[in-house]
Amino acid sequence: MHPMRPVIPMAPMWPKLPPPPLASAATSRRPPWRAPSEARCVALWDRYEMPEHIRAHSAKVALVATQVAEAALAKGMAVCVDTVRASALLHDIAKAYCIQHGGHHGQLGGAWAMTATGHPVLAQGVIHHMYWPFELDYPRFFTPLAVLYGDKRVAHDQIVPIEHRFGDLLDRYGKTQEIRERIESTNRQAKTIEDALSKLLEKDLNAHDFDRRRLVE
Repeated sequence: MHPMRPVIPMAPMWPKLPPPPLASAATSRRPPWRAPSEARCVALWDRYEMPEHIRAHSAKVALVATQVAEAALAKGMAVCVDTVRASALLHDIAKAYCIQHGGHHGQLGGAWAMTATGHPVLAQGVIHHMYWPFELDYPRFFTPLAVLYGDKRVAHDQIVPIEHRFGDLLDRYGKTQEIRERIESTNRQAKTIEDALSKLLEKDLNAHDFDRRRLVE
């Protein structure tokens, strides 16, 4: 245990926050941020000593989120598939550290991802992959919502329906009423996101097992 390492406390309940600001005119004139390659993401897994089981989970989350992003791109939405994929690959980059030392792995992982990549949209997906506290504006916030959805479809390293994923969470972590309420709130949001994305993409996401290339013809 290293006493000087920062520990980020987890909020007792999901906060209600105002939406993040739109990019300024100066920011919008900057060239687009480049998402890191899969090889670069794996190198970051190595750098932050991500265990094998979290790597397997992250790869499956990226598989789901990437196919959702490809379907959105095919519908004409302004989506960067590489950013969605990289954000999903890195979404749990701080989980092992926080299990050992404490803290919020989304917040710390987002800080690490931002430092390593300089990509704020990618980092936003890492920070908010557990719960989205802003407006569910899918065109504007597609990357973090796709990463969140991908995470809610993967239990350990298996792609499962949302209900299965949350049943497992309740069994393992639902020790208090507060924790159960938080899990159930997250479950409701995940279903809302799934229903909205299904309507937006004209595909029944709940019916897909996300085998590679199944979602986009």
